[in-house]
Formats: sequence, C-alpha cells, structure tokens
Amino acid sequence: MCFNLSLSIMLGVYMRDLISMRELSTDDVEEIFSLVSSNSLLDGVVVTAFFEPSTRTKLSFLSAAQRLSLGVVDMLPELSSLKKGESFHDTIKMLDNYADAIVIRSPLEGSARRAADIAEACVINGGDGANQHPTQTLIDLYTIKMRKGLDGIKVAFFGDLKHARTTNSLLYGLAMFGVDLLLISPEGMEVRRDVLEDVRKTFDVKIEEKRELDFEDADIVYMTRVQEERFEDKYMAEKVRRAFSLTSELLSTAADDALILHPLPRRDELPTTFDSTPHAAYFEEASYAVPVRMAIFRWVMS
Repeated sequence: MCFNLSLSIMLGVYMRDLISMRELSTDDVEEIFSLVSSNSLLDGVVVTAFFEPSTRTKLSFLSAAQRLSLGVVDMLPELSSLKKGESFHDTIKMLDNYADAIVIRSPLEGSARRAADIAEACVINGGDGANQHPTQTLIDLYTIKMRKGLDGIKVAFFGDLKHARTTNSLLYGLAMFGVDLLLISPEGMEVRRDVLEDVRKTFDVKIEEKRELDFEDADIVYMTRVQEERFEDKYMAEKVRRAFSLTSELLSTAADDALILHPLPRRDELPTTFDSTPHAAYFEEASYAVPVRMAIFRWVMS
C-alpha cells in the first residue's frame, strides 16, 4: 500500500503498487511504455529485497534506480535479521521505514501482495514463486511491440509452463491485447488451470493447447527453462529439459521471420547456435530491462 495516498494526490503525485498483470489495463501498459522515453528523474529511496537468486531482475532494477537519481539500499537476506528468526512481516515493516519503494522477490507465492498490505511504501513485484512476474511481462510486451507490434500476431509458448511465473503474467498481458496464444508443453507441465481459466473468462482471445511440437506459423516463440528448483522429482525435471529443446527443424514450423524470446537464464532448451540468427531477440529483450524498469519506477512513484 503506497505511502500517504491522499497527500500524494493533493501534491499531484500518485503512487501505487505493481503486484500482478491482472490489475493492469491496456491503458496502464501503454502509459508505462510512454514513460520509457521520458527524461524525468525521481526523488526518493528504493530498497531491493531479493529472497531468491537473480541476475537480470535485481541488477536492472538497481541500475534503473540509480539512473533515475534514486537512492538505493540493497538488502541481503543472508546478512539480515532473518537469520536470527525475524518474521517476514517485521522485515517488511523495517524496510518500510527506509524506503519510498520496495522491490521484492520471493520463492513464496503471494509474498509481494502480503508486503504491499504491510508497507506504506510502493511495492513492486520482482517475482513471487511460480505466481507472477509483471515487470518481466512489461519487458516482453515492449520487445514485441517494438519488433512486431501487438496487433494480429500469434505467440507460441514452449516449455515448462507450469512453473514459469513469466508465462502466467505474459498470458494476461498478451490476452488483454487480443493476441492469439498457442501453449505447447509436456504432459504435467501445462499452464496452471486457475490461470488459464481466468484468462479465458476475462478476455475474448483464442487459446490453443497441445503437446505436438509444431509452432503453427507463430510470429513469436516464447521459451521458458525447466525450473528444476520447483520440481520435487529431479529426474522428471531432467527428462522434460532434454525433451523440450529448440531445434532448427522445430523452428521451421513457425513464421519465416519468427522471433525467439526467452526471459533467461537459459539451459540447453535454447542452444547458443540460435544466438547469431535473425530469429534471436532474447538479448535485445534483456537490454530493455533497464529502460522499462525506469518507466515502471516513474509510473509507481510519480
């Protein structure tokens, strides 16, 4: 819950949380994208609280904050009082004293929502378990918009769709723009039923599920790694990882000018042989992390 909302409105400053793509509209997304090109700076302090490993999300948020002239406090859970048994609730209460915005990542679903209920500072979800990753979705959408546009395209999701929070968020993001969706995954690795049913109920969009390896002329192939850390059966994780990897033959079933996106990190599901092809857009996708997250800070804090 953002700090002193009534006072913020009186001062012409509207501060808000970013927890889930479910809570954004197409107007919100377009407004955030419009802020990518802004030169405005911000005043305040950001705390990054990452209870789960991260390279791109954490470092790009830190870079974005510094480029906006925001002060940055990086909490290291392994060096905090969590090691002494301090609760999540009390930890967030303490961080709330030090920050105007808190960027949080946790392996626990719903943790970002809980933090937003506790804190008066703005809370930005940097990924909560296998639930949501809204800022990655905004980066994905921005990449697609820049390269293909969001009208009249088809996106194929490929890989471990059950454990990928990026998939859950991006389904909402693409569906709100009316994009056709193709979901390809191994048995048992399908998109969560609650997410899929909610997307179908909320949006008038075409969604197809299948196991056959055929991208059906999709314009975008969105890949996800097998998230072994969320598997109870590590043998099954390894089996899925080996079976679902991209090949040139498989990519040939997509559109001739199809783009490959991947939120990274990758394993052998996306061989490095694709890096030098015109289909590879995942490093460009990653390069948008800082400008898009700068825009997100502008949107939530000003």
